[in-house]
Amino acid sequence: MSEEQKKILKAQLWAIANELRGKMDADEFRDYILGFIFYKYLSEKMHIYADELLEGDGIKYEELDGAIPGEKKVIEAVKKEVLDRLGYFLEPFELFHNVVKHSSEKGNLVEVLEKILNNIERSTMGTDSEEDFDKLFSELDLNSSKLGKTIQARSELIGKVLTHLDKIDFQLHNAEIDVLGDAYEYLIGQFASGAGKKAGEFYTPQEVSTILAKIVTAGKTQLKNVYDPTCGSGSLLLRVASYVMDVGKFYGQELNNTTYNLARMNMILHDVHFSRFDIKQEDTLEHPQHIDERFEAIVANPPFSANWSANQLFMSDDRFSHYGKLAPKTKADFAFITHMVYQLAENGTMAVVMPHGVLFRGAAEGHIRKYLIQEKNYLDAVIGLPANIFYSTSIPTCILVFKKCRTNPDDVLFIDASKGFEKAKNQNHLRQDDIEKIIETYTRRETIEKYSHVASLKEIADNDYNLNIPRYVDTFEEKESIDLVAVTTEIKQLDVNSDAIDQKIAAFCQELGIDPPFGGQE
Repeated sequence: MSEEQKKILKAQLWAIANELRGKMDADEFRDYILGFIFYKYLSEKMHIYADELLEGDGIKYEELDGAIPGEKKVIEAVKKEVLDRLGYFLEPFELFHNVVKHSSEKGNLVEVLEKILNNIERSTMGTDSEEDFDKLFSELDLNSSKLGKTIQARSELIGKVLTHLDKIDFQLHNAEIDVLGDAYEYLIGQFASGAGKKAGEFYTPQEVSTILAKIVTAGKTQLKNVYDPTCGSGSLLLRVASYVMDVGKFYGQELNNTTYNLARMNMILHDVHFSRFDIKQEDTLEHPQHIDERFEAIVANPPFSANWSANQLFMSDDRFSHYGKLAPKTKADFAFITHMVYQLAENGTMAVVMPHGVLFRGAAEGHIRKYLIQEKNYLDAVIGLPANIFYSTSIPTCILVFKKCRTNPDDVLFIDASKGFEKAKNQNHLRQDDIEKIIETYTRRETIEKYSHVASLKEIADNDYNLNIPRYVDTFEEKESIDLVAVTTEIKQLDVNSDAIDQKIAAFCQELGIDPPFGGQE
């Protein structure tokens, strides 16, 4: 598929999404359109595999009728194989194309679709994939009045959207390309753009996720595992996978139920087998779900300066106990950092987006920051990003890079990339050149005037472990010096000119027989 064809596909999908736009907010119709696309994906994936199984018998799966005893046996045999391979199952009449084909015959399409989505979830019960499909469609309220005031109106709208989707070929038969995965990511990004601050809950801008992914994969062709403790839609985890040949397993945790479902769908849509991802829904700080695991790559964009309990019982928790103090209740940033550091493997790399405050705030945060540098020596780099590049906030942010086994243990790299961006109407964007410059500077670990500085640990200690980037990277642009003699001469000349003009005005006023505006000549 060419880039032009991809653009057309994305435009088609966005046009379909706009069928719902007038009915509800961006973050609401997101769940419907992405849910319908996911259903189409599951259906086509299942359909392709079932036809492969039946190819030798000359049977088309979609044409089978479960009411006919002989055909029912075939369907049961297919079901066993499909559940082992894909982890879910659809009857022939539940296939996306069949539902669309017969939608005009079904007066209540809402009810039909509800049953199918429930059946998909139920088909996984008792299998290894059960947890990954459990309540996956729970946020898809097909009876919402926002879809229409009557069942008929809702059915008509849903039917229209499904019909549009049915006409699009996602090319799932071609394993070499990921058309649908790419399109899905595009839609998530589009919805994030429309959702404003709410988007911060589920999406990290692609250019930022690219930087994080390239940092944690630097020098590696494969990863044992990757972890995101605040994984949102899972896009950041998948971005990491795109820069290595193989990722053994994906781990994530997400608090928001809607976003948690989105992350699981996103994994499956990118053809990540259910056995290769472990996404949990819970509060990461209060109830970590992967505490016994250690990760080769950790990426995260946690909620900035979020609230957490800071319960003193956590002083006996190995994630926090070594530091002697807990992150403040109103600023959980260092709680997330130390949680991730705890789960980082000895050969791992961790890259996390943080607000600038973590670089210089004092009290408990200053204490934890000093311990991480002085006692553990885990901090590898500090990268300052431009302001207004995130959907959730306009404040400037930074990326902190941590490693337990550092190849450069005597220094920390500081990069000030705050001025490298393209200004847009509502949001700034990092350009490809900006991203490449950051990655190249990080990889080469070099000092560039007014851009980067390799600071010794002594230099950091002398700054009392304050990591504020201007302390290390001087970006001050000296203004052109003022020639005071020339300015004085110019002022004197202005006075001379002014006197001459005053005399002319006075002369004119005299001719006219009126007083001059400045009191006349002396």
